[in-house]
Amino acid sequence: MIEQYGLNDPFYIQYGRWIGGVLSGNLGWSETARQPVSTALMSLFPATLELVVLAFVPCLLLAVYLGSRAGIYLNRWPDHVIRIFTILGWSFPVYVFGLLMLLIFYSALDWFPPGRLSQWAQTVVSSGDFVRYTGANTIDALLNGNLAIFGDALRHLAAPVITLTYVNVASMTRVMRTSMLETLRQDYVRTARAKGLPRRVVELHHARRNALLPLATIAGMELAVMMGGVVITETIFDYAGLGQFAAKTAANLDFPAVLGFGLYFAVVLVLMNLVVDLIYPLLDPRVKTQ
Repeated sequence: MIEQYGLNDPFYIQYGRWIGGVLSGNLGWSETARQPVSTALMSLFPATLELVVLAFVPCLLLAVYLGSRAGIYLNRWPDHVIRIFTILGWSFPVYVFGLLMLLIFYSALDWFPPGRLSQWAQTVVSSGDFVRYTGANTIDALLNGNLAIFGDALRHLAAPVITLTYVNVASMTRVMRTSMLETLRQDYVRTARAKGLPRRVVELHHARRNALLPLATIAGMELAVMMGGVVITETIFDYAGLGQFAAKTAANLDFPAVLGFGLYFAVVLVLMNLVVDLIYPLLDPRVKTQ
């Protein structure tokens, strides 16, 4: 294997050889997937995207709601409850919370099994009667009009989605709470209150919108990390996505696949930073004039 991949060559020769392949669209061959690295990444991307979107949307909505409430009810019981909730989520390692989810909802209750689909559902999906449109099981099931597959896919997604949502909502809620507290102390908020505007309008319309700016940055980075492959979560729940693929390739010393995954992760980070920069003017029109 060392001779096959030229690992005895100086690092600059190895890197130059790899860059030359990347520029020509060739990321190499993955021994783990038994196919080109680019093909493996593209085939597994819809699974990770499906998981991340279903986890990120409720995570963002919860962070905005809980962070706003914690800031509005500072040092009162809603703030204390939310802070305990976020501290627990911040303290839980992903692998611990994921194993607890498996222990409770799979081993004890048999509600949310690991994997992407049950055996019977996988047989249906692999048959010629089921058309693959996107690679995401939930969307393809709806497009095929198969509600049984859709329900089975949601059962398998529930545990990893809950895990990702809880461990990521904690940090985003803390940022939103801090930003909301700072915004509520601004002069324009005091002026709006002095003019007699309803408290709900001042807090949720004037203050919360400006408090979203720091959260947008953190949320963009959280989404980039999640899109880069939720390695631990996918490995724990035996979810066949990019994260599990990255773990297997690293364990098998599949060098081309590891490098291809690293390149994919770098591209995701750059794109998400670009998206955040484009969203900023929508949240704060003052950015557009600077």
